[in-house]
Amino acid sequence: MLHILYIIAITAEAMTAALSAGRRDMDWVGVCIIAWVTALGGGTVRNVLFGHYPMSWVEHPEYLVITAVAALLAAFIASIMTKLKKLFLYLDALGLVVFTIIGCQVGQQMHLPYLIVLFSGMITGCAGGVLRDVLCNEVPFLFRKEIYASAAIVTGAVYIGIEHFHGSEMLATVLAAIIGLTLRLLSIRFEWHMPKFVYRDEWH
Repeated sequence: MLHILYIIAITAEAMTAALSAGRRDMDWVGVCIIAWVTALGGGTVRNVLFGHYPMSWVEHPEYLVITAVAALLAAFIASIMTKLKKLFLYLDALGLVVFTIIGCQVGQQMHLPYLIVLFSGMITGCAGGVLRDVLCNEVPFLFRKEIYASAAIVTGAVYIGIEHFHGSEMLATVLAAIIGLTLRLLSIRFEWHMPKFVYRDEWH
């Protein structure tokens, strides 16, 4: 089930990434690269940091094909996607929790400390979007007021907590996904935001 959700998530992430590339007037190659970075970048950053190989897209090159096709499709149906913005926000929230749980599982397989397992989950869930925004010359979505990284942290904490107290992996996965997804969707619905730090004074 988690693998099916992962395929859905990377497909949706690639399609929304294509629109970001389109807003920067990128060519087809650029669209595909932004899609790959967004959909697969979180796991890639995690693997590089923790020395976990092979990369998922090296072991499963079909992920590159799936995300490229999804991105190019999005470029052709961009006007339709605009009308489905809310749906893709929900799919993005799903991707966040799925990527986070997978990242936590990878950290556990490597027998990392709990805090680093949580960090592994957050990186997997969030880093792809950060890379997308940097490459598209935007302030990363993660660093703005949205409850995004916080939702990833909550998802990972619930997953790790249940596993620590010897709950089944299935129970940990389901509850973490439900709680993390609920938090992210509620933050979208009610426009919950993290406090912002605003500083305008010059130092010279």
